[in-house]
Amino acid sequence: MITRAIKICFRLAKEKGWTKTYWAFDIHGTILKPTFQKGVISTEFYPNAKEVMQLLAKDKSIVKILYTCSYPHEIEEYITYFAEHDIHFDYVNSNADVTDGGYGYYHDKFYFNVLMDDKAGFDGETDWGEILKLLKTI
Repeated sequence: MITRAIKICFRLAKEKGWTKTYWAFDIHGTILKPTFQKGVISTEFYPNAKEVMQLLAKDKSIVKILYTCSYPHEIEEYITYFAEHDIHFDYVNSNADVTDGGYGYYHDKFYFNVLMDDKAGFDGETDWGEILKLLKTI
């Protein structure tokens, strides 16, 4: 469950004194409901997704990475759409903050602490509500 990953991330950040954590977010099937139509960007948020993403956008200790296979012109449209809803990302499909570390080579696979992607088991219909509950207790 994604809330377990978030709790672990917060615990490790506290224990290790990290000033930043890195969260990657897919768009389709995760933040927004897919349209399954070429040339039509998705605009319908999953329940609680918008509120959670707005809360996370305010937290400067969380680096937000948009993780998507969208075409470049669509990414620009999504960046604009999210900005209109006070949702901002620090990077797209990369993490310039971490390129080489003591434990790995991050040029081809960027570093993140939390991944929200339907392909990784994230459920847009239910997981955002669980995350919202968790964030309200922290």
